[in-house]
Amino acid sequence: MKRFNHFDATSVEEAVSLLNGSEGPAYVMGGGSDLMGCLKDNLWMEAPERIVNLKTIPGLKEIRVEDDGLHIGALVTLTEVAESDEVKEQWPGLAEAARRTASPLLRNMGTIAGNICQENRCWYYRYPDKIGGRIDCVRKGGKRCLAVPGDHRFHSIFGAVKKCIAVNPSDTAPAFIALNATIKTTKRDIAIDDFFTAEMGAQSTILDRDEIVTEIVVPLPEAGPTSAFRKIAYRKSIDFALVNCAASVSVIDGKVASARICLNGVHNNPRRCEASEELLIGKELTEELAQEAGKAAVAEAKPLLQNGFKVQMAQTIVGDTLMDCLK
Repeated sequence: MKRFNHFDATSVEEAVSLLNGSEGPAYVMGGGSDLMGCLKDNLWMEAPERIVNLKTIPGLKEIRVEDDGLHIGALVTLTEVAESDEVKEQWPGLAEAARRTASPLLRNMGTIAGNICQENRCWYYRYPDKIGGRIDCVRKGGKRCLAVPGDHRFHSIFGAVKKCIAVNPSDTAPAFIALNATIKTTKRDIAIDDFFTAEMGAQSTILDRDEIVTEIVVPLPEAGPTSAFRKIAYRKSIDFALVNCAASVSVIDGKVASARICLNGVHNNPRRCEASEELLIGKELTEELAQEAGKAAVAEAKPLLQNGFKVQMAQTIVGDTLMDCLK
């Protein structure tokens, strides 16, 4: 690990000032579970000059329900979200997504903002520098994505973004998309549908380098809504998802009034299943209809040689998650 300067910020304003005052790259630290791995493996092309600790800032670790919905502070841990009675009762899909993230120890450490802001996962991009030197994939200044001709079993089945086929690894991201959340930062309010991008190199969000997530707001459930989350992974704990899915469905008078469905682990960004949502509106949610929605979700899939199995996984998990919404 290369040397850097560490600062304990006492306010959000001070944290932003410390980021802007850095002569070189600067990063914030919440739980630190992703950040420390990046630092130890010398992941970035430019080593950070400053790390700004956010844990010393008061007011970023609260879960509360207000008139406009659920407010989750950026430093709330995944465990706290998973175990919150209010979240489990009104937003069960989010609680389950947090519960299924990583292992118990990592959930105790990792923050909700960190989970949605982590960098995309790929064994070529994440290859530890200390093992055999840097692997120059397209995210590290190389000319091509090495996973395309190489090992792409767990990569995108919906094509590439700027030649890269690494997938978004977050479990809570699809839950927030299904629940139509808003991300509040030090600069602006960002609709969750606009938050994720693979267009900016290593990072997975549209955040500026001096922009900090302060809280996430989830609207109150409409009449008759429910949400659910499912994840397929090699192991129930620790592993990132091969495919995961979150859905929120509102049923009025036996018919679907509104629906939001999101897959993740299948593309560079979490993938909203808008064709599947449209298919449901005005109809009774039956197992047959849920299966049709699953087919619609993968209609545009373009799997590579080694990851075609993920298409069937994605199709099935959409249908199963929708049926969970009726339980």
